[in-house]
Amino acid sequence: MKLKISVPEVVSIFKEIQEQPDKIYEMIRADIRETIGQYLSGLMDAELTHFLGRKRYERRQGDVNHRNGSYDRNFTLKGIGEVDIQIPRDRKGDFKTHVIPRGKRYEDTIRQDLCLMFLTGISTRSLSMISKKLVGRKISAGEVSPALAGLIKN
Repeated sequence: MKLKISVPEVVSIFKEIQEQPDKIYEMIRADIRETIGQYLSGLMDAELTHFLGRKRYERRQGDVNHRNGSYDRNFTLKGIGEVDIQIPRDRKGDFKTHVIPRGKRYEDTIRQDLCLMFLTGISTRSLSMISKKLVGRKISAGEVSPALAGLIKN
């Protein structure tokens, strides 16, 4: 498939980039988040295939477990932001993915960063307020406190 674009269209795109250079970076970030979400969803789908012992639409005799759709979930990655993913599930409810553990909303490096900022004197409420800019999603003060619980245990 050949993409045809005219000279006036190219000039228009360059003018828009010159006027709003941050817009292109936001488009790139959105594309990266979408691609990473698809990648993680694909990994979990492959994990379910391995768990069930057969490929999609492959049938076996007897009482066997089947795929049962998926559900939407958000997961936050450092440097990328909030990613939309599809968590696959099985009919019996036995499948537990190891790619993104149940109940985790963000990766461990974000938790470590929150702990470090807390130790430097930033309050949980302040961490909550600046998390949208730093992480890509607002982390509530109620979420910050359990993340800091690891400091007390060690």
